[in-house]
Amino acid sequence: MNLREKIDISPMSGYQWAIVAMAAIMNLLDGFDVLALAFTASSIKAEFALTGVQLGYLLSAGLIGMTAGSLFLAPLADKIGRRPLLLIAIALSALGMFGSAFIEHHETLFGWRLLTGLGVGGILVGTNVLTSEYSSRKWRSFAISVYAAGFGVGAVLGGFFAVALQDVYGWRAVYLAGAGLTGLCFIILFAWLPESIDFLLNKQPFNAQKQLNKITQKMGLGKDWTLPEKISHDQGLSAVKKLPISPLFSAQYLRSTLLIWTAFFAIMFSFYFVSSWTPALLKDAGMSENASIVVGMMISIGGTVGSLCYGLLASRWSARHVLMLFTVLSSCAIIIFIFSSSILWLAMVFGVLVGALMNGCISGLYTLNPNIYAADIRSTGVGWSIGIGRIGSILAPTIAGSLLDFGWQKQSLYIAVGFVLLIAVIALYFLKRPTKIQAV
Repeated sequence: MNLREKIDISPMSGYQWAIVAMAAIMNLLDGFDVLALAFTASSIKAEFALTGVQLGYLLSAGLIGMTAGSLFLAPLADKIGRRPLLLIAIALSALGMFGSAFIEHHETLFGWRLLTGLGVGGILVGTNVLTSEYSSRKWRSFAISVYAAGFGVGAVLGGFFAVALQDVYGWRAVYLAGAGLTGLCFIILFAWLPESIDFLLNKQPFNAQKQLNKITQKMGLGKDWTLPEKISHDQGLSAVKKLPISPLFSAQYLRSTLLIWTAFFAIMFSFYFVSSWTPALLKDAGMSENASIVVGMMISIGGTVGSLCYGLLASRWSARHVLMLFTVLSSCAIIIFIFSSSILWLAMVFGVLVGALMNGCISGLYTLNPNIYAADIRSTGVGWSIGIGRIGSILAPTIAGSLLDFGWQKQSLYIAVGFVLLIAVIALYFLKRPTKIQAV
């Protein structure tokens, strides 16, 4: 039995759960850092006399940065390791938050938000892969769901935290607090975060044997594991010319890559449409501003519950089948939600349900994605899937706004999004069911 198989079948140790907890905390801070501008938008708009278009550009900067981080930082993790990539990404995020606190012109803020998003994009990839690799087969779905739930918790807590800080110290304090917390996270991770076992086995960097046995001893798996014979990946000059993402389109991975990209794009597109437009559309339909914001908060609150529920269900049944069920139910819930929006309590109930189901879908994607690719290209595969999903998240608010300008009614938009989710179901149906994390 090799070490990868031993991890898959063994009970999760306290050390492994501690790694999952570190990933969840990183994701929690990501939720705060990414949405910091949403929490402070009104104050920044007033101070710099921004137009709606200018504020929109600033709000999009974080998402653009996250997309770039997922696409272009992720391949670094397959070259230098998961741990160094995470430390670099967290440092970028902390620097972006710190710089945002001292801007004198709104144009400068765009650059700092781009840098923050770049770091967050790298963190999302690194934490997803590391959580998956350190989890046993039985608890992998739940562990990833715990990690994924951190983002929603950070968004909700960040909102309350930001309100309290702004009232006393002004909007810049929100960014200083985010920088401080992210910097503290960097110190903790530098001291305690281990390297990926799969990376040590596959790439075998300097001192890999010593690192491996130190980690396995903490996991309760002994300290007598040896590195396998290193497989040479040197295939001559032709290999040098290949792009880092070329393996994703090889005969082995092409079908799975296109299908998981389709699922990511469709689900992230739908999620960010609902998150971005629901409060505004409900307000336009006659709901009070406070009530529409409450419904929007219900979607975020439901997300944390949904991620954990998905993880528990997927630990008992097929992760792919549970994800398909969540996606179908999300499609139905979105349509019912918009037709029940005239009744506040009913809208709140279905808002929680929509948030729970759609965040469960995202947890499911994070669970399936690392299983598709071998260790030497896993971060690249995961990063590009998340990046494609982020492109969907960027396009969703813009496309929805254009359709509204063309005369679409809000009910029609939500029905269309319901059908977009069904595209994801079809892609998931044809996606080959992954059986285990591949070590090499």
